[in-house]
Amino acid sequence: MRAFPRPLRFWTALILLVYWCGLDAAPAAAGLAPSRPTGTTAIASAREADMIAVQRALENRIVAQKLRDYGVAPDQVRARLASMDDQDLHTLASATRGLPSGGDGIDALIGVLIIVLLVIVILKLLNKQIVVK
Repeated sequence: MRAFPRPLRFWTALILLVYWCGLDAAPAAAGLAPSRPTGTTAIASAREADMIAVQRALENRIVAQKLRDYGVAPDQVRARLASMDDQDLHTLASATRGLPSGGDGIDALIGVLIIVLLVIVILKLLNKQIVVK
């Protein structure tokens, strides 16, 4: 003996089919939430954005060490940055975009080594031979 009669099963299946097709056809809406700048973090001009990018690059230990090796004091760097015109500051900020902010790149090196080790392990598990010439 069946728990559900045949017409009830048919209509239940039809309703579920229509419902699932409706869910599949409904478009998903997504977007970025607008940020609310505070008074201390608001960047008012492109010059300020470039200045922040250059200052973050100068926080890098390697850059700071190189400047000390050349005999440049941090006060001299700040004075020179303040006296630069907008075009030169933008050029310098564009050049520093590739540098890591405040780091020395060790994390990236470790990540690459882990990926290489994973590839080697996968190849060994697949009984593939690794030949370095």
